[in-house]
Parts: sequence; C-alpha cells; structure tokens
Amino acid sequence: MIAFTRAHTYFKQINTELLGLSVDSNSSHLAWIYDIYCRTGIKISFPIIADRNGEIARKYGMIANEISNTQTVRNVFIIDDKGIIRVILVYPMNVGRFIPEILRTVKALQMADCNGCSTAANWMPNQPMIMPIPNNYEELENRVENIGKNKNGINWYLSFRQPKQECIEKNTDS
Repeated sequence: MIAFTRAHTYFKQINTELLGLSVDSNSSHLAWIYDIYCRTGIKISFPIIADRNGEIARKYGMIANEISNTQTVRNVFIIDDKGIIRVILVYPMNVGRFIPEILRTVKALQMADCNGCSTAANWMPNQPMIMPIPNNYEELENRVENIGKNKNGINWYLSFRQPKQECIEKNTDS
C-alpha cells in the first residue's frame, strides 16, 4: 500500500486509478492505515474495499482455498476504461509487487491501443511498436518495400514504426 501510494502520482499521470481490495475488515483497514500514517507520515491515497467474506477475492481467483480460506495472493488487475480485465499479475505472498513493471504494462497497453500496434518483449515507452500484419498481398509487398528502404523490420510479419505523436502526448509520463 505504501509503494502504491508513493507511485500514485505516476498512475494518475497516465490516467489510471488505484483501488485496493482486502479480506480484512474495515476496522482493520482503518487501524493499519492509521498505523502507517503514524509511523511513516504517509496517507494511503486510494480507497480500499473491505471484502470481509472474500466473495470478490474468490470470484477473481485471489484466494487459494486449498491453502487458506483467508490468505490472499498478491494480485494486480489492470482493467481498462470499458471494465475489461486486460492483465492479471499474480505474486505469491512472499514476493513484493514491482511498481515500475506495473506502470510499464499500463503504458504498453495504452500505447498499443492508441497506435493499433503491439509492443515487443522488453518494450519501454517511446520505443518503436510492432506493426500489425498486412491484410492483403498488396500491403505485404508495400511492407517489404518499406522495410528495404527504412530498415525497420526483418520481414513483412515483423516490422516496426515509431508511436504516433498524439499517443505519446496522451501519455504524459512516457
């Protein structure tokens, strides 16, 4: 919670809201949020849902009933503006979440959607995007010719282009 609060500004810059979910009670949330504040001066900056009976956590596969009825795994769900789950990251209890990768993943989804392209392995913001495959043979020939001129790919099925400027501008923290 502390790490996400510290990164909350970066999430807001890329038009992303944070929401916590815990099977602890609201009273427990208040107690540990207050304790965090007293010990660190950090105020948790996003809402946390008290899912006391675990109904939401179970629906999203966050509780492994064969291990525990209340111990959750550390899941991160990236849900788009249409309410569609686009990414699920599952961390075991003994491994912390990696905020830079979560931010990079949100940016990759946003840039891929805005550009109508894909991102390559290890893609970072403002790097070239993978162009979609051609729809017909004429587009394939044009692609091969373009690759020959611009040296922007290895063949018609794997070529790259820079992200559109308007997509970069939407993502102010790129």
